Amino acid sequence: MESFNSLYEHLLNAAINKKIHEEIDKLTNFDPHHLDCLLNPDKHPTVIRLGNCCCSDAERQKCDQECDFNAMTRDEQGNVQVGDSCVGCSRCIENCIKNNLTDRKDLLPLFEMLNSNAPVYAMIAPAFTSQYGPQVTPGKLRSAFKQIGFAGMIEVAVFADILTLKESLEFDLSIKTDEDFLLTSCCCPMWIAMIKKIYNDLVPHIPPSVSPMVACGRGIKKLHPDVKTVFIGPCVAKKAEAREKDIDDAVDFVLTFQEVADIFRLAGIEPEKMEEDLRDHSSKAGRIYARTGGVSEAIQSTLDYLRPNRSIPLKSKQANGIAKCKELLNEIKDGNITANFLEGMGCVGGCVGGPKRILDKEQGTDYVNDYGDEASYRTPVDNPYVMELLKRLGYDTIESLLESDNMFVRKM
Repeated sequence: MESFNSLYEHLLNAAINKKIHEEIDKLTNFDPHHLDCLLNPDKHPTVIRLGNCCCSDAERQKCDQECDFNAMTRDEQGNVQVGDSCVGCSRCIENCIKNNLTDRKDLLPLFEMLNSNAPVYAMIAPAFTSQYGPQVTPGKLRSAFKQIGFAGMIEVAVFADILTLKESLEFDLSIKTDEDFLLTSCCCPMWIAMIKKIYNDLVPHIPPSVSPMVACGRGIKKLHPDVKTVFIGPCVAKKAEAREKDIDDAVDFVLTFQEVADIFRLAGIEPEKMEEDLRDHSSKAGRIYARTGGVSEAIQSTLDYLRPNRSIPLKSKQANGIAKCKELLNEIKDGNITANFLEGMGCVGGCVGGPKRILDKEQGTDYVNDYGDEASYRTPVDNPYVMELLKRLGYDTIESLLESDNMFVRKM
């Protein structure tokens, strides 16, 4: 019987060559559960079990302790069941002794969509820099996506710029005394989920901002209502975030960097050899969201521009990885608050340390910093592309980003 991975690669290759239905009809030696997971990913959780759990009691006990979000239970046969509270942190996948867990694959339905008449846009996460090789510029990567069948590629960093403006204004509005504080980052679904599910008393301290991924998806669809959107990044948790009911209008599919690398390999696409299609629209602030401390730095530089004479300065503190996030949130709960802007990233290193990255996090951080330094604009305030985009989206002033009914707000 074909393994899940071999079945996945076989069908992905068929989908790229527009022969998937022919190949499905020929299949004989496969697990029907595996096929259903690949053809109908929306019917399955973010983390899927590939087979029965043939583990000892001690191994099962260790496995059950891996989930910080109480998303794993056992059926009568002792098999793992992943519930709706799964946020896609991937710890269970990485630590499964039998390699019996994997992240949901959205690629086959994606190719059905790419072969339809609807234009499909790739939304690339700020951590993308050099993930496909140091010679792969944003312009070459855009051309590679068009070769696959995408109508275009949008850097999510442009919408991280918009969220930087919004969170800077939220800080200025909310921090009036030395006792006030805000919790961010809106870009990390694990950090936000941890606060909402485990440290619920702290929810009032989260600015009600959507993530840059959601902002990007909503922005594209507002400007072009007939398009479909696909987010691409290093994070499995984004697959869970995109399904959340109050924001599921923004993103149609989520792929990882590794899944896109599979497409390039099977389609024979070499991004480093593609033509340039460069459109440089993001500022340094949006680009550095991809690494730990980037959000704090972006907000600081933007506040310095918008409110240079604030009486209470921004004092930031970062938590790096799930363990440190829990440690910081416990300190806050105990009243040990030494900063007024607290940034959490579920992966060590930030998004560049995501489970589906291609580069190691140290290299990823260096490339993100270099790309940030290359930006034509330091903050979104002096970025004319961001100001024009806001006007096209219906925002005449940046202060209108604070209105409660705007597209960049979510319910907490």
